Amino acid sequence: MRTKKIGFISLGCSKNLVDSENMIGILTEKGYEITENIEEAEVIIVNTCAFIDSAKAESIETILDAASYKETGACKTLICAGCLSERYKDEILSELPELDAIVGVRDYDRIAEAIEEAEKGGNKMFFGGNASDKTLPRIITTPKHTAYLKIAEGCDNFCSYCAIPFIRGRYKSRPMEEIVAEAETLASSGVKELIVIAQDTSRYGMDLYKEKKLPELLGRLCRIDAVKWVRVHYCYPEEINDEIIEVFKTEEKIVKYMDIPIQHADDEILKKMNRKTTGEELRTLINKLRKEIPGIAIRTSLIAGFPSETEEQFETLCNFVKEMKFERLGAFAYSAEEGTRAAKMENQIDDDIKEERAGILMDIQNKVAEENGKAFIGKTLTVLTEGFDEESCLYFGRSYMDSLDVDAFVYFGAEEEINAGEFVNVRIMDYVDYDLTGEMIYD
Repeated sequence: MRTKKIGFISLGCSKNLVDSENMIGILTEKGYEITENIEEAEVIIVNTCAFIDSAKAESIETILDAASYKETGACKTLICAGCLSERYKDEILSELPELDAIVGVRDYDRIAEAIEEAEKGGNKMFFGGNASDKTLPRIITTPKHTAYLKIAEGCDNFCSYCAIPFIRGRYKSRPMEEIVAEAETLASSGVKELIVIAQDTSRYGMDLYKEKKLPELLGRLCRIDAVKWVRVHYCYPEEINDEIIEVFKTEEKIVKYMDIPIQHADDEILKKMNRKTTGEELRTLINKLRKEIPGIAIRTSLIAGFPSETEEQFETLCNFVKEMKFERLGAFAYSAEEGTRAAKMENQIDDDIKEERAGILMDIQNKVAEENGKAFIGKTLTVLTEGFDEESCLYFGRSYMDSLDVDAFVYFGAEEEINAGEFVNVRIMDYVDYDLTGEMIYD
């Protein structure tokens, strides 16, 4: 029997990517062949994002682009999975007749069944399951030395601007033994860096064990010999306690990098966002982290143009960014998501003002990043090599300050061939547009 070829397009966040990797693992075990050439794929699966308007637009555009391969390529079956299908399951099939089936965010374990049903003209909708309760096969699509490790699904924070709880459901921790077993499997396949992810990693264990278990989990991950780096994303500021800080201080394998989405710094805006901290509490936390964990790189995300945000409140946010000098930062224009409380608030800000304010924040951060980056000139950083850049004739990789796909690179010269996945020491010589450049140091 000829092997059927499957083409995969994964959009959105790293958590969505893990779901895609599980689907690829399931289909590979079922005997399907995964192809990177979409033109030759007989089945195309688009794992979509619906977090904000731009993500929804990208998802729809990608589906329509994929549908064109029914005319120009080998595609016979087109399937939509992920957040767009979950959020708009009542509209998506009628509005996108190009689709042959849709699969919800908790039903990706049924992807093979969805293909089979779609091909025979049967069931087109797959919803109501709970794939996150199961240990599923997985094939990573990131560089072989790095993998995401999802420790929980859903969210209980109910920020007023966010639709994630309505799409992904309430917070649900994975059992620790299951997570550690997956990490050991990843390590045995060559993974050296684990990137721990969830919508809120700092809350891990509260639902399952009735106490915060992130410090214990991180400690167990650090005991895996083949793992060299453990990186943590998405720690909510109100949940960062002394136990979490202590494990960051004492575990050498945990890179001194923490992603803390704060979204704003004005107390009134934070309250309207249903955030649990004040600007002063954020300032105290960040200063404490920098004192307790010297050299820590803090990444954050900000929302510009939240409903009713005044010029004065925006100025408070700008001054906070100047003062805190975040090592890594992303600023985004507020997007009104249907079904959220913020979308119904009065005094919505014009799109052009929101975009302008987001741009101002990034201009401020550009100057902060340059100041931070130039402070590393003359210093030595450990770099995880990602590859060789033909244009610059330099190798490139990531330091402890740089996570996969979202941060900067360190470019460096070397006198010998360096393989992707190797750790090297690099003396920094310059800063150029968020990136650092240098030369490899030989022991």
